[in-house]
Amino acid sequence: MAKVIPFKAVRPTRDKVSLVASRSYQSYTQSELEGRLNYNPFSFLHIVNPGYRYNKNISGQERYNLVRNRYLEFKEEAVFVQDKNPSYYIYKIVNRDGIAFSGIIAATSAEDYENDIIKKHEDTIVYRENIFKDYLKTVGFNAEPVLLTYPDNAIIESIISETQNKRAEFEFTTTYRDTHYLWILDNEQSISIIKKEFEKINPIYIADGHHRSASSYLLSKDLKAENKNHTGHEPYNYFMSYLIPESHLKIHEFNRLIKDLNGLSKEAFLIELDTMFRIENRGQELYKPTQKHHFSMYLDGEFYSLFLRKSNYLFHNSLDALDTQILYKTILEPILGITDLRNDTRIEYSFGKNDLVNIKSKVDKGDFAVGFGLVPITVDEMKAIADDGLTMPPKSTYIEPKLRSGVTIYEF
Repeated sequence: MAKVIPFKAVRPTRDKVSLVASRSYQSYTQSELEGRLNYNPFSFLHIVNPGYRYNKNISGQERYNLVRNRYLEFKEEAVFVQDKNPSYYIYKIVNRDGIAFSGIIAATSAEDYENDIIKKHEDTIVYRENIFKDYLKTVGFNAEPVLLTYPDNAIIESIISETQNKRAEFEFTTTYRDTHYLWILDNEQSISIIKKEFEKINPIYIADGHHRSASSYLLSKDLKAENKNHTGHEPYNYFMSYLIPESHLKIHEFNRLIKDLNGLSKEAFLIELDTMFRIENRGQELYKPTQKHHFSMYLDGEFYSLFLRKSNYLFHNSLDALDTQILYKTILEPILGITDLRNDTRIEYSFGKNDLVNIKSKVDKGDFAVGFGLVPITVDEMKAIADDGLTMPPKSTYIEPKLRSGVTIYEF
């Protein structure tokens, strides 16, 4: 029984939302960051990068305090205003390729995260969880929703569709050419129906935002322990999420680039691969795999197709069947000597529509020795990993939609 409740969002005013909304801070290059900070006084980046005002890099608790101060200034200047009524927020993104994503921004339960009603498929790093928990405790808000997915539900979908027939409260297009829409749903009858429909759903799944979920859960535990009059209804018992139906989730592959062949010659490397794969030389053909357990490889100016010899590989569970795990267990670890997929500097990850061209270019330049292309992981595979209590290898999925920070804010 998932607890998904409305809340009173703090939002930019309609005239400033396109100026406020930003991508995650880490996704900007230094020049992009400076451009936005220099020429857009309303960007949410001013809040999360408070040292800009003092021309100083600030970190730790000092930064957290200044983030809080900048946020309060945006409220004092009425750049941000809080809604009067608890609401669900119907949010739609249409990307530059015309693909649309629609869902509901709401508050989801930290207790559901603890009880595995909200399920995860990725490992989190403890020190990052605690750093972000301390950050949240000081600043007092979520500014970017966790992306959750749930089984398609006709009743919820009908309410979303009906709401979208009205004029959107927000409509803006980003420099990435994604168009964002937001509708406020504060009708008590519709809220009650949506809330009851989510109560019938168990589980829902984290698609993106594992560290944010974990940190919000840790924060709820801390604040619960500090509050002698804890009731379970306090805002800190929830965190902001964007819930979309499974059919709207778009999962892309992360490909792999390796800097060397672990001391092997090209010929010796191919012989090692032959044990687990049927290998075909595709020459200059930009070969992209289209089936599970098929991989593309670019090596020494040529593309190869690699088809797993299933008779030589054992499938014990859902993780064993995952292509990113197969690549790790058959090539990256035993042949190329890469054991730490998160921290080994010999491996890099890339994605994108034309990523095979990117892989070819980097290998041809000599930056990498070999590149591997994969097919995207499916929603069902992601759910199976979560249901089995397992975790995917790092960089197994690149998931859309990607949300903007500062469009809706949830205060603890």
